[in-house]
Amino acid sequence: MKGASEAPPHIRRELLSDCYSGWSETGIDVCAPGRHIDRGDIQFDSNSDPWDVIEQQVADAMESGDPLICLGGDHAITHPIMRAVRRRHSHLTILHIDAHADIYDAYQGNRRSHASPFARIMEERLADRLIQVGLRTINDHHREQFKRFGVEVVEANRCGESLPLDLETPVYISVDMDALDPAFAPGVSHREPGGLSTRQVIQWIQAIKQPIVAADIVEYNPRCDISNMTATVAAKLVKEIGGMMVKLRSQ
Repeated sequence: MKGASEAPPHIRRELLSDCYSGWSETGIDVCAPGRHIDRGDIQFDSNSDPWDVIEQQVADAMESGDPLICLGGDHAITHPIMRAVRRRHSHLTILHIDAHADIYDAYQGNRRSHASPFARIMEERLADRLIQVGLRTINDHHREQFKRFGVEVVEANRCGESLPLDLETPVYISVDMDALDPAFAPGVSHREPGGLSTRQVIQWIQAIKQPIVAADIVEYNPRCDISNMTATVAAKLVKEIGGMMVKLRSQ
């Protein structure tokens, strides 16, 4: 389903709305003047490869050494983002929170599908570890890919309030909004009942002890949302990830 590319303005609106506080639960005013820089949406033209454009603009944004949060868009964007992030971090763990593994070798013949980015990421060795949390649509091909790439998987039925994660390197967080149960985030293209709560995801983010160097929040589809519920949740996750980025840098 189309629509995810329309998400960033909706998330920004909720993030900056006077209806809500800009403070994270970790005591950081993410929306304070000068706290964050909004670099706007990436623009494409018909003569450029979108993967190359995303990779270069992410690399440019990270030149300052500051952490980065990218808003999608669908999950395909994580592959070119990771190409840029990996250049700056020789040791890196991906914490991927999702209903789906997104590790097909190709989906419907498309190796750049939103269902395939983590296959490309692991093929190119863009991370040392890939930890996938919240999955609830695993099939035999996924299991073959897990074995091939050494993926660590915590399925949704084993997700509690805390996760036994031993993180030893800087972290990249990739949050697919359909990781959450549709009760919390109905505005996604592929709803999967039996998912995570917003509180679970926030607690996992707050439990991270290693630097969070970059993150993405993807697959919010405004066309499927109800009363901006999912946009509000996505904005909350921006605040909590951003708050943890600042907190961990100051320690």
